[in-house]
Amino acid sequence: MSPITTWIFPGQGSQAVGMCREAFAASAAARAVLAEAEEALGEKIGALIADGPAEALERTEQAQPAILIASIALLAAARERAATRGETIETPLFAAGHSAGQYAAAVAAGALGTADAVRLARRRGELMQQSGGGRAGAMAAILGLPESEEARVVAEGATHGVLVLANRNSPGQIVLSGELAAIDHAVAAASAAGAKRAVRLQVSIASHSPLMEEAAAGMRDALGAVTIHDPKITMLSNATATPIRTAAELRRELSDHLTTGVDWIAAIDATAAAGTTRYVEVGHGRVLSGLVKRIPSATGAEILSIDELPVAAAPASAAAR
Repeated sequence: MSPITTWIFPGQGSQAVGMCREAFAASAAARAVLAEAEEALGEKIGALIADGPAEALERTEQAQPAILIASIALLAAARERAATRGETIETPLFAAGHSAGQYAAAVAAGALGTADAVRLARRRGELMQQSGGGRAGAMAAILGLPESEEARVVAEGATHGVLVLANRNSPGQIVLSGELAAIDHAVAAASAAGAKRAVRLQVSIASHSPLMEEAAAGMRDALGAVTIHDPKITMLSNATATPIRTAAELRRELSDHLTTGVDWIAAIDATAAAGTTRYVEVGHGRVLSGLVKRIPSATGAEILSIDELPVAAAPASAAAR
């Protein structure tokens, strides 16, 4: 029986100087993705991806398009390798992106073109950096906090300003987002409640919180100016893990998810309930693979990188073209 596959696409934080170097060197298809992206952006972002400096690549407005380029280039290289052997990559059941990874998932699902997606990713990063209305934003990673204590810690921090649960990444790993004072109080509360680690992240924005409303409004305008198609592969909402099957649903997701959380546990639970037995990380690194391994519903599933993905013989008619 063939495995049922879900593709997973990493978001910000997966970027690294030198990522995709081998793919760009070996694959004309990967280089074509980069060339299309550079033309769309009007700059040689490939030089930044290849050589850094790291602090420039980590800037939100650079990291987000770079991550998208990496995912789509690696996917193009994998398809090219398969085609040279008369083989094909099987279509997955789901394409699930984590935060900014939704843009790469949308390209892979046939809902967005690469040029439009990379311009949207750049705009998303710019708007996120500008959003917040003058209120200092921050985020914090909380590890090993008992689930029963999560709501209380959020509520305690929220008495000092805007604070939300931004990410449920895996059991015992959450991220909080909001105003600086609220984050600092939540970190102290989490430590007191038994968290193994509670630390403010080195970011100056409050992703996936109400402080991103200006960015969400800006993205609604940007998304309204591009053509979006119904996804050919079902996607999943970051906040609710509900299926995204239409262009209208995707357009709403790509703006609204800036102010709502990412429930990665729920996303993996949904894919597992639908029969997924193999997860393929389409992007640089293994960040999401590590999270999936810790989610109980995915126990026993095969977890691969896009470079490890087995291929199947193409239909005779396809191989002949």
